[in-house]
Amino acid sequence: MFITSDDGSGRSVRLAADLFLPDGPGPFAALLEALPYRKDDLTASYRSTYERYVDAGFAVLRLDLRGTGSSTGIADDEYPDPEVDDLARAIQWLADQPWSNGRVGMFGTSYSGFNSLHLAAAEDRRPAALGAVVATYATDDRYTDDVHYCGGVLRALDIVDYPLYMVAMNALPPVPAVFGPGWVEEWRRRLDETPPWLIEWLANPLDGPTWRRGSIRLGPDGEGYDRIDCPVMLIAGWADGYRNNTFRVIEQYEANRLDDWRLIAGPWVHKSPKRARPGPNIDDDTEIIAFFDHHLRGGPRPPGAPARIYVRGPVAPEPDLAHHPGRWCELETWPPHGLRTLTLTPDTGNRTVVALPVRGDVGVAAWNSCGGGLPWGQPLDQRFDNAASITVDWDRSDWADGERNGDEARPIEIMGQPTVRLQVRSDQTYGHVSAKLCDVFPDGTSALITRGMLDLTHRGCWPADPGGRPGTEPSPLVPGRWYDVTVVLEATTWTLVEGHRLRLAVAGTDWPNCWPPPGPLTLEVDLNAVTVNLPVGDGVPDSTHPFGPGSGPNPHEAEGVTWRVEHDVLERRTRVVTRYGDDYDGLHGAHVSEEYRGELSVSTIHPALAEATGRARFELAWPGVIATTEARLHLRSDHSDFHLTLELDAAGNVDEGEPVGFSRRWKRTFPRLPVTGSEKP
Repeated sequence: MFITSDDGSGRSVRLAADLFLPDGPGPFAALLEALPYRKDDLTASYRSTYERYVDAGFAVLRLDLRGTGSSTGIADDEYPDPEVDDLARAIQWLADQPWSNGRVGMFGTSYSGFNSLHLAAAEDRRPAALGAVVATYATDDRYTDDVHYCGGVLRALDIVDYPLYMVAMNALPPVPAVFGPGWVEEWRRRLDETPPWLIEWLANPLDGPTWRRGSIRLGPDGEGYDRIDCPVMLIAGWADGYRNNTFRVIEQYEANRLDDWRLIAGPWVHKSPKRARPGPNIDDDTEIIAFFDHHLRGGPRPPGAPARIYVRGPVAPEPDLAHHPGRWCELETWPPHGLRTLTLTPDTGNRTVVALPVRGDVGVAAWNSCGGGLPWGQPLDQRFDNAASITVDWDRSDWADGERNGDEARPIEIMGQPTVRLQVRSDQTYGHVSAKLCDVFPDGTSALITRGMLDLTHRGCWPADPGGRPGTEPSPLVPGRWYDVTVVLEATTWTLVEGHRLRLAVAGTDWPNCWPPPGPLTLEVDLNAVTVNLPVGDGVPDSTHPFGPGSGPNPHEAEGVTWRVEHDVLERRTRVVTRYGDDYDGLHGAHVSEEYRGELSVSTIHPALAEATGRARFELAWPGVIATTEARLHLRSDHSDFHLTLELDAAGNVDEGEPVGFSRRWKRTFPRLPVTGSEKP
């Protein structure tokens, strides 16, 4: 079926949709999920979730966003302005159906979690029928907390994954059996007119309108969370990249006197809580159904406290950790009663200023901050990266006063976003600071707790910096000048236990998670000015509402996967190599083959000299039709610029029709703003 919307210029757009209805005449509450990831083939397996919701008495509509799957139009970028109107039209269509009770919810993971929050914050464009949203692994700020930039630094490892494969995915054709006559002509138009999203992202390295669109934290005109006035449920994972919105969204929700919220935060990567690593795994569908039942059908309020948080305990790091020990606790509000700040400063002894010549490859043991299916795994033992960093350690005796019950040490449970205050200087006009908190075991094993990143030219551009405010223009450093900066670390939970040490590791890069700085440099840190602020929860009770169990991780997840780190001694370069893919069946007789490859490298002596290459390939085979797309990327940097070469090939063997052939190449150079005043290496 198709729902008609407007393309903004008076022309209609057909949005391809699947409608799943329960048995009986209704009335039914309805749920909407809208994705650019092709409902009929690449994500056809999601249908098992909809079957559970239909069995629970909800109508479910699944939508291909404009310009994707079998919908017409052009996918200009992530979360374009017309998308809000398309989704509002779909919500109103659901509310107007004779079987509908007039109440609609939005839900989804990642992209569809993002746009669920966008509709909740759409104010005058939000349909009155929208009664609640559930956002799983979704951010509130596309610039600070997405796959594009981190602390003003370009994310590196992500470049060869999502930004690349969306070029190939957006070039795939409509499904012939769904679109009907004219699908080849629509495919050709899509190939001719769809821009690579990555070019827009690289062309906008500073915060601005591109990133404010679709960011509920701070909108294009300065508007914030107060735009939301419908119930929200958030599901987050401590090993996922979209976790910083968890506590701050709820805090702002309560600040605006809204109490219809729920939060579930577990130890998971960017995958369904039912099967994500690491466990414990839960049946999140049961929780979502109860939430929608209450808000869309007048059912009972879901049992238990509104927030259930998994507090992680110490565990030896493994890239494919299946279970993370810890405990479920529950909170009635955020910040909870008993949350306090534990402030740590080092006992430096005779050490004051420490110099660090910056290596380009520090961070390989931490991998990327948005883990998902392998090879996007979990951090390794940090001690080798720690050795190339400035480190400060604390043991329990360093904060013993007030932290004991008699002879027993009280548990120190970190809960929230720690901050690190530094006084730092660079011998160049540029510099990056990576800050990591690690749990050091008695045998020396170092487990990553949380991390943060800051381009020092962006000092003062973030609210956490002294005097900082959003929208401030970055500026070069004055070599040799001391700067006070604050690095906000990613939201987390962790339990510090007796016999372990807490370690702060400060480095000049976090590669390959982020792109390295634009040249050789030496950073200096004044240890006497280091301050670590830990949000600590006291007396947070155990959860009394158990979750239903999930299915658990896939034991065959590593098959056919490459995750390799290698060092070329003579060339003085470090490389990381990734590969994964799959073959499976879709709807309408489709068979899908997909493959993703990536490689990043960096000079250990000239960090500016870094590069990324990648390939993403899809093949869709229907009866009488084979369509393939392949996107290839080469991104390299020097001291002053990024140099991008992006290629896209598409081909189609069309039954009884002229074959489709398409090839295009983009070459762009983007300045590494705001670097000035230094010679190239």
